[in-house]
Amino acid sequence: MLPGATLPAPASLMTLLAAFSPLFTAPSFRTFCGLACGYLAQPGRRTVCGMLAGAGLSRLWPHDRAHYFFARARWKPDELGLAAARLVVSLLVPAGEPVAVVIDDTLLKRRGKKVWAASWFHDGSAMGPARTAYGDNWVVLAVIVRLPLVSRPVAVPVMAKLVIKGSNSRSRLWLARRMAEMLAGALPGRAIRVTADSAYAGGELKGLPAGVTWTTRLRKDAALHGLPPQRTGKKGRPRVKGDRLPSLARLAAATAFSQVTVTRYGKEATIQAAAITCLWHSVFGSRPVTVVLVRDKSASGFDLALVTTDATVTIAQVVERYAARWAIEVAIEDAKQVLGCGQARNRVAAAVERTVPFQIACQAIATLWYATAGHDPADVEDRRTAAPWYSSKAGPSAWPGQTPQHNRESRANWIICTRICRYG
Repeated sequence: MLPGATLPAPASLMTLLAAFSPLFTAPSFRTFCGLACGYLAQPGRRTVCGMLAGAGLSRLWPHDRAHYFFARARWKPDELGLAAARLVVSLLVPAGEPVAVVIDDTLLKRRGKKVWAASWFHDGSAMGPARTAYGDNWVVLAVIVRLPLVSRPVAVPVMAKLVIKGSNSRSRLWLARRMAEMLAGALPGRAIRVTADSAYAGGELKGLPAGVTWTTRLRKDAALHGLPPQRTGKKGRPRVKGDRLPSLARLAAATAFSQVTVTRYGKEATIQAAAITCLWHSVFGSRPVTVVLVRDKSASGFDLALVTTDATVTIAQVVERYAARWAIEVAIEDAKQVLGCGQARNRVAAAVERTVPFQIACQAIATLWYATAGHDPADVEDRRTAAPWYSSKAGPSAWPGQTPQHNRESRANWIICTRICRYG
């Protein structure tokens, strides 16, 4: 039974929520549990009051209690995200294995001059040639996991940080590095493998911790250098980098490619690839990197250039790691389109900076709950019986908390939400 309320909550869900109790005072933890259950159970708009109504607490708690939780209560969104990350890693990542994370940013559209940190940002989905929209821009970090119920990688978002113009937080790369370092500090002894797109490459990545590797797409105009030569014993400062390498197009023409078999986007494919060890000094400083040139459809040259600071991986692993980055695009789409992340109409700074990380944590909790206690193989067969035209669907989607109206692959997608109200 949910403390201080009449809404029954399954013991399996309360076990997951209990992991967050050290982050809050006792009253705030009760509010956290109520709002988290309401966020998952709410079929309509997931505003702050919508969470309260979804939990069936709108007549038991004043709405001030919910707004106070986000605007004034004593808790930190970074600690909430790290607690969610530790929970995801402990339950879904095998012990001793490196933790694969992906980073991307998204825009949550808002209106009004008084909304904290709202401004004009690039929006790839916006109409018109400018491709801009007004709202809050968030950098999201997700942990990549492999679940037995789906064949593709699943991204579980755990942390989100707000881009604030006019401060250090205006840089998405600065925020991404800080999140990666916080995650490494929260998971001592675990290697952190970060993957991001080409926007997350810059001088901010110099001096990364040894336990953190970074994989991204390489720009065509990247200034690459050879490894520094051996010291000659002469006086003077030794060279920190070798000679400037040719452009990527000339490197591809002069490098021997070999056939590599990779599994990406759920399919196995054979591609041609080549690897070059060098320095990208303007981005990673003196840390050696491996550049992977991928020739997929072209007969010559290259189609894709990747770069990684991980010296232990093979060419196939680099390609597969970057392909798995697409999972965060799916997770962000689910968060916005299915879960209603960003629908809360907060305006003050503390509330704006806390609400989205709270909703991201709830998405992680729901995924964990479904993966550990909610999945039943019979769910897929039930869905096929009810909708036989879905014969090619083999498992639930990456986000298992969808309602029947948004169901795409399996009836199991929405059981997690209905169990909140149907099971005590």
